[in-house]
Amino acid sequence: MKTLTLIDYGSGNLRSAQKALARASADGATGHDIRLTANADEVRKAERIVLPGVGAFGDCMGGLAAIPGMIEALNDAVIKRGIPFLGICVGMQLLATTGREFETSDGLGWIAGDVVPLTPDNPSLKIPHMGWNEIVPLRAHALTRGLPENAHGYFVHSFCFAATNPDHVITNCDYGGAFAAIIGRDNIAGTQFHPEKSQAIGLTLLQNFLTWAP
Repeated sequence: MKTLTLIDYGSGNLRSAQKALARASADGATGHDIRLTANADEVRKAERIVLPGVGAFGDCMGGLAAIPGMIEALNDAVIKRGIPFLGICVGMQLLATTGREFETSDGLGWIAGDVVPLTPDNPSLKIPHMGWNEIVPLRAHALTRGLPENAHGYFVHSFCFAATNPDHVITNCDYGGAFAAIIGRDNIAGTQFHPEKSQAIGLTLLQNFLTWAP
C-alpha cells in the first residue's frame, strides 16, 4: 500500500485533513494509507507528504524544527528525491524564504518569497480573510485539473505568500487585491485555502494530488 504522511507538529486541524485525504483516496481508488505522524523516519519513507498548518508562521516553523530530524527528512524526501509535497495554509507559507509575521523568521526556503500581511485596498474588508472566495487560474497545473470555472475555496488567514517568481503562482484570489491561492514548482505545491474544508472542490484537488506524478 502507498503511504501518505500528514505531519503532526502541534498545528491544528489535523483530523479533518486526514479524513479528507482518506475520502479522496477512497473516491479516487488510489489505495493510499493516510498516516498522521511526528516521526521523521516515517516521513522519509512516504510516497507523498502533506504539511498542514494553523497559527503563526514562527510558531509553526518552531514546532516543525523541534521534531528531531524532521526538517532533514523533509529536505531529503522532497528536495533530494522529489517526493510529491503539499502544504496547506501555514503549511504552504512555510515553503517561503522568510515569514514576516510579528517577527522575521526563516522558512524552509523551497519557494523563494516572503510571507507578508494581507492588506486589502478596501477598508471594509476584514482581516483575517475568512470564508469562501474564488480561485482564479493563472496557468495549467495537475492539481487544478477538473476544477470548474469560478471554483471557490475556503480561506482563513491574515498573511499571504508573496512569491519572488510569478511563475510559481498557479492560482490567485482577490480580496481587495490579488494574492497567491495556490503556489508550486517541480514536485512542491501549496494551497492558501483549506481543501479539507472546501467540499467537492477540495476533494478534487486532493485526488489530483494523490495521482500527481511531477
